[in-house]
Amino acid sequence: MKHAPVRNAPTTPRRTMARRATFSALLGSTVEYYDFTLYATAAALFLGEIFFKPLGPAAGTLASFVTFGLAFVARPVGAVVFGHVGDRIGRRPALVWAVTLMGISTFGIGVLPGYASVGMAAPVLLVIMRLLQGFSVGAEQAGSNALTLEHAPGGQRARFAAWTMQGTALGTLFGKLAFIAVVGMPHDMLMAWGWRIPFLAAGPLLLVAVWIRARVEEAPEFVAADRPARVPVAEVVRSHWLAVVLVAGGTLLMAGGAALNVFGLNVATKIGGVPERTFLWVLVGATVLELILQPLWARLADRIGRRPVLVGTLVVEAGLFFVYLPALVSGRTLGIGVTALAMAAAWSGANAVSASFFAEQFPTRVRFTGTALGSQLGMILVGFSPAIMMGNLGEGGATWQHSALFGAGCMVVAAVSCLVSRETAKLSLADLGGRRGEGASVQV
Repeated sequence: MKHAPVRNAPTTPRRTMARRATFSALLGSTVEYYDFTLYATAAALFLGEIFFKPLGPAAGTLASFVTFGLAFVARPVGAVVFGHVGDRIGRRPALVWAVTLMGISTFGIGVLPGYASVGMAAPVLLVIMRLLQGFSVGAEQAGSNALTLEHAPGGQRARFAAWTMQGTALGTLFGKLAFIAVVGMPHDMLMAWGWRIPFLAAGPLLLVAVWIRARVEEAPEFVAADRPARVPVAEVVRSHWLAVVLVAGGTLLMAGGAALNVFGLNVATKIGGVPERTFLWVLVGATVLELILQPLWARLADRIGRRPVLVGTLVVEAGLFFVYLPALVSGRTLGIGVTALAMAAAWSGANAVSASFFAEQFPTRVRFTGTALGSQLGMILVGFSPAIMMGNLGEGGATWQHSALFGAGCMVVAAVSCLVSRETAKLSLADLGGRRGEGASVQV
């Protein structure tokens, strides 16, 4: 039996649930990226000394960047598992379980013993916690995007889905502020227990996010769809493989955020000689700018289309790698600040619009799995991008051009992937494949 398309009627209950879904996405992504930022910042500044001390400063930092990347290997597995739950049972239970596991594993990092206490067991436990983080994150953004998108009023899907990315910016902001609060501690105190405080603060954030998320209902489009796919991932691979490939390519845009927040932090402080607190304040300013601009980019994407915003901002971001990296190596604070703000302004456009655009490439019955799988396959390379750029940087930043080429190349691949994907701004959810038999295709 086929169901009639569910329209986005402007009823008060529908508006209320749309706002609640949006707030849920905001909080869930805030927790996710608070945790992500904590580990990224700690990997750049502390974890090498705490968990990989015998390797020495340079190799220890590189090892901590590798553990940062390992979590991204677990993400596709989490995408398949939580995507199966999200497409067959419901978006809400999958998201509640995902954010719970994320919070618990981040809190767990905060209580891990260091190498000085338990030797090789310390990095092993750290890797386990990172894999659990990656497994849970594999579902968070894709599920939040799907839930918010399906609740959004017609013609405003980019605007509503962008609140997931507002959560990523807020989480990044809170993570940076948390470390600004502790980096001024005496070094011995910081290495002994001060670095743990931001991780332990994930506990209260988790409780709030779970409470809000549990109060969100499934969207009418999801409830009205015909019976779900028996094995969502099989249907995605069989019928929507091209969309998965293009979303994976588009997700390389996230390497811009990794360059700004992870790679940039290490290069500016370790090579450029910029004080840690100073560069963290630069990142705070860049994140605040993202929070201001992302809703504006999303509104523009609802008006003129997703692809013009995505492709335009990604091309600008690619060029900015060649001014941001030499500024980092030089250590000139003004140059770093200006180029970091420019990077954030361009990257925020692609980041905001990707939330709706990637989810819209798949029909409702497999939207969670398709978006999660495609994005997390792309995130594997993103996760290792700080280590790749560090490896290409050369002694004292002498070959920064090689790192810039890698970063710019990621932006170009993302731009091309978005350019050849179908434009979705003016299509209804039913046109995107809201009901069984209405599969979403990609026009190349």
